[in-house]
Amino acid sequence: MAATMDPTMLGEVVPSAGKLALRRLGRNLGSVVLSIVVILALWIGFIHFYHIPTVVARGPLDIWRYLFTQKASTVHNLRSASGNRSVLFHYLKTTLRDAAIGYVAGSLLAFVVACLFVLASIVEQTLMPIALVLRSVPLIAMTPVLTLVFKRGLVVVAVIGGIVCFFPALVNIVYGLRSASRSSIDLMRSYGASRLTTLRKVLVPSAMPSIFASLRINVPAAVIGALLAEWLATGKGTGYEMLHVLNTFDYGELWAAVALVTLVSVIAYSVVSAIEAAVLSRYAPEVLGGNKS
Repeated sequence: MAATMDPTMLGEVVPSAGKLALRRLGRNLGSVVLSIVVILALWIGFIHFYHIPTVVARGPLDIWRYLFTQKASTVHNLRSASGNRSVLFHYLKTTLRDAAIGYVAGSLLAFVVACLFVLASIVEQTLMPIALVLRSVPLIAMTPVLTLVFKRGLVVVAVIGGIVCFFPALVNIVYGLRSASRSSIDLMRSYGASRLTTLRKVLVPSAMPSIFASLRINVPAAVIGALLAEWLATGKGTGYEMLHVLNTFDYGELWAAVALVTLVSVIAYSVVSAIEAAVLSRYAPEVLGGNKS
């Protein structure tokens, strides 16, 4: 006689979606703290290992003083800590806007193109060689041409950031869309579902882990794309600020800008990971360590 399992016992064996999401979120927070510790250790080790002169090098404590405790001084031409924060955040807002534009443009375009590749192989055969050719050209060499074509506005920011984010996302999303269960696809076909319906109800949900992996990878990529656009195209934001302070020898502002951009990238990565945990707990709980109901 087969034994029946009590639902409460089942609940103990298989974690709920909420518990899975919280567990993943806890791991993500722990990873963030560990990442910050590792970055600080590498930062300090880099300065000491390469014996960088103190007139150039700035450690974590120096940046803390620059941002929070420094007093204004007309003799040494120093701003107060609040003035330093004001300048840095002014440039950072522009960089975050530029990064968000490139992030959305590149990720969205990659998703659309990946869906087209899966729906129609002729599209992939036509566009993939073009994409590979564009990818083989260094972006830093393309930037002057892109600036001439699209001018020094938000369009060139979207193009440069989109190029940086597009290719890694495209590869991951195509792989995810093609990893759907064959039995699920055959079932949709047996019910007469169209390719678009199969894409929406089977392929996209099964590709959620790959989609979010792309979104996480694109967070630092979008920041890099924004800085590159600001260095070589727009002349605005944190990227321009870094070049400017090199000429004025304000190394405190330079190191603080790098530290702030790094911190924002880690935080943004963590936010995407938290959203991923919430979504995957619904669509792919097995990825988080549970069973899909």
